[in-house]
Amino acid sequence: MAGGKQTPRQKMINLMYLIFIAMLALNMSKEVLAAFGIMNEKLETSNIKTTESNNEFLASLETKASEDAKKYGELYQNAQQIKSLSQEYYDYLESLKKGMTEGLEDAKDYARMDNSDFLDGKFFQGDNLTKDGKEFLKRINDYRTQVAAIAPAALKEAVNSRFQVGDANGKVEKRDGTKQDWINYHYEGYPLVASLAKLTALQADVKATEEDALKSMLEGELTNQVSLKNFATSLLASKSAFYSGDRYDGKIIISKTDNSSTPVKADLTLDGRKLTEGKDYKLEAGGIKMLIGSGAAGDHEIKGTMFFMQDGEEIPVEVKNSFATINKPNAAVIAADKMNVVYRGVANPMTISIPGIPDNKVSASAPGLSKRSGSKYVMNPGKGREVTISASGILPDGQRISTPATFRIKDIPRPSGAVRGEPGSIKMPRRNLEVSTISAMLEDFDFELNIGVSGFKFKVPGQPSVVVKGNKLNGAAKSALKRARRGDAVQVFDIQAYITNNKGYKLKKVSPVVVELTN
Repeated sequence: MAGGKQTPRQKMINLMYLIFIAMLALNMSKEVLAAFGIMNEKLETSNIKTTESNNEFLASLETKASEDAKKYGELYQNAQQIKSLSQEYYDYLESLKKGMTEGLEDAKDYARMDNSDFLDGKFFQGDNLTKDGKEFLKRINDYRTQVAAIAPAALKEAVNSRFQVGDANGKVEKRDGTKQDWINYHYEGYPLVASLAKLTALQADVKATEEDALKSMLEGELTNQVSLKNFATSLLASKSAFYSGDRYDGKIIISKTDNSSTPVKADLTLDGRKLTEGKDYKLEAGGIKMLIGSGAAGDHEIKGTMFFMQDGEEIPVEVKNSFATINKPNAAVIAADKMNVVYRGVANPMTISIPGIPDNKVSASAPGLSKRSGSKYVMNPGKGREVTISASGILPDGQRISTPATFRIKDIPRPSGAVRGEPGSIKMPRRNLEVSTISAMLEDFDFELNIGVSGFKFKVPGQPSVVVKGNKLNGAAKSALKRARRGDAVQVFDIQAYITNNKGYKLKKVSPVVVELTN
């Protein structure tokens, strides 16, 4: 459809092809919107059924609590609290959904629900969140924290996983490897029906969490409290590792350690060798006291069976545990917590220790090295390309050991310019760019540095470059932006960046950002 001189008739045919392709895309879009709507309906139906099931579980627990308050009373109170927290959060999400569909002529005409204005306006304002956006994040975080604190231990990880809002910084990784705020990634710019389905899915997670907690309280938790068959064994010793030739003073214990859990007999082996009661071990309250030597360096395994009395019957509990014996060290262990190099311009955390020697008897020295506490040090390298750290200590037998380690010194890598926290080539509406913050960031760098921006240059195609002081567009830049057209690639370059707590360090030149205008 391109190239060469075309007749008016051919131009008309080409235009009709373009219109036809656009109509196909529009139809596909409507089908996708309708699919989201159908999924939303199915989730809502499932939520109703789960609610009925949860009410039945809670009623059963209430009955047991009335029959035996000592065993079930606290469980029932916890269940009621989880039920209350879940209902409160569920109703909040429901109020959001009602607001999204309010004013629509037909709440099930999903093919027309392609506008993202409701949540975009309710949650977002330029680079920042609105009051409602902050409330949305607070609600999900509060629900996760409060329910995880009450739920049985086996469910805490599932609760935290279901309602996790990104990584420790609230970010999620996109397909291109860049990171974006969790709430922006999931709710900004999506069609209304898609956001509606996502909120219903959150409600489904609430109901599922409530169901898991109630089932566990009613079925699993009580069984674990009354049956010895589900108890596990573990080793308890004065230290985690032993020198060759030391006497091993470990003890095999189970999770219940009162007098009622004293074993009546045991059949044990150490590395395949049968152990003798009185010589190699003795029975005592809570488990078995081991009287064996630590053996040669390496891993050692204790296997066999412990027997407990329950209702006049001997109950066997399997024993399968191991411990490690190590040789006395003759060298220090020096490692950088973050990497195998140290960076100029930042405080590099270091761990310097010697196995078997207390931290207060270990010393280390190097240019720019300072001790914080215990085995924790900080290295602020100066000039040069390498730095050598020397560590020394005294073993319990009086022998002194000393070991040097050399680290390479590197400069901080080149920062990347970013608009609204997004580097490289991005797309956004004109009004969002107008209020966005220009920043600089270190991608894939192991240190969190606070980098500020004191100025930059702003270029709109067909317009002269504008010099801006600060980290936001000034009047001249905004004026140039108004003359830009949809699809124009606006450049932000010559970004002047600095480390806020180390302005004396000169960063490498910041890479530019290209923003394609979507309107």
